Amino acid sequence: MSFEDNYESRVIVALDFKDRKEAISMAKLFTPELCKIKVGLELFVSCGPSIIEELNSLGYKIFLDLKFHDITNTVIQSCVTASSLGVWMLNIHSSSGKNTMVNSKINLVNNNYATLLLGVTILTSLDENDIDEIGYKNDIRSQVLKMATLCKESGLDGVVCSAEEAKSIKLKFPKNFICVCPGIRKKDEESNDQKRIITPAMAAKNGADYIVVGRPIIKSKNPLESLISIKKEFDNGLKKNEK
Repeated sequence: MSFEDNYESRVIVALDFKDRKEAISMAKLFTPELCKIKVGLELFVSCGPSIIEELNSLGYKIFLDLKFHDITNTVIQSCVTASSLGVWMLNIHSSSGKNTMVNSKINLVNNNYATLLLGVTILTSLDENDIDEIGYKNDIRSQVLKMATLCKESGLDGVVCSAEEAKSIKLKFPKNFICVCPGIRKKDEESNDQKRIITPAMAAKNGADYIVVGRPIIKSKNPLESLISIKKEFDNGLKKNEK
């Protein structure tokens, strides 16, 4: 099956706002054919679950990026409750452990939710010095692969990782094990608080299935134009991978 035959937008726009009106106005600039939407902590804490309902009504697939990390029962119930909102994808920290990940996925299946469940590996705002300070014994690449292995063994649908590590993950695991990659910047753009950043073209080359893009789109002078440009670059990279 070709890229075109199996096409859906692989760009997830992060609505990193605390104001409902700003978030909805931005979403209305785009269409579900151009992108999916990420709702993170800032917007969800500010607006609550109703923001999911509003974005669903616009036809968007929603990635609820709350990175659940707590005791097993709390994470399980949070995943089930989040899925009941009608989100397309959500995530939990892989450092919550295998028991938490296994049972979270089992409970989603048992409750007939098709929500994709991903494990967060190492945040793209961290570098080698940061993970050494935290206490990880491995370098970032090795640690991400270790956490990705745990996620795969736990039955999760994929991981959130930097596109720098996506290539290694795609070499080790089946093609349908999803890599969702934040930390995306066009060439020469400011990195802000991200440390492991990569361009849309390189993300595609490395095997990213989806890219998450916030500030380069929502803070640009023309968000729609920026989205179209980033999507085109990523799509072209995905097409090259098929050749």
